[in-house]
Amino acid sequence: MAHLTVSVEYGIHCLLWLVDSDAALSSRDLAELQGISPGFLAKIFPKLERAWIVTASEGVRGGYRLARPAKDITFLEIVDAIEGEKPLFDCQQIRGRCALFKGKPPAWSSNGVCAVHAVMLQAEKAMRDTLASQSLADVHAALGRKAPSDFLGQVQDWMSERLDARRPGRTPRSKEPPS
Repeated sequence: MAHLTVSVEYGIHCLLWLVDSDAALSSRDLAELQGISPGFLAKIFPKLERAWIVTASEGVRGGYRLARPAKDITFLEIVDAIEGEKPLFDCQQIRGRCALFKGKPPAWSSNGVCAVHAVMLQAEKAMRDTLASQSLADVHAALGRKAPSDFLGQVQDWMSERLDARRPGRTPRSKEPPS
């Protein structure tokens, strides 16, 4: 869990729109709704699919759905799916390189876990515990409390228009995401 990249932010924001969706939503529609790069998002969703966070369906009306209930998907799972399970800190064993050791560090200098590394391991554990304690449903509920009451309905209407537009012979009624 090294530096968390923008991929995590993009992925989580888009997953939030799948929580209440009855339809499969395309990564392109999710990207356009969020104002982010469709090509970049298209690289994130296969990772989420491999981690069984989303399932994909093909075809004109295909797209992504949550693979499990949102309450069963933790932020830690999402982060690890997108970023991989990398350590927060990569100890370089500097403690054994002191100039006073003249290339031959004494045993005491490298016994046990490095004190700096121990702090970083503790910080990583706290971060992972916090991410594991928050589910997609928890954050979706917070979004629902923060957004105006009609906003989520506007998003659903926008997505419905996008889905209708994917039917052969139809054109989209709206290209602008809700404000």
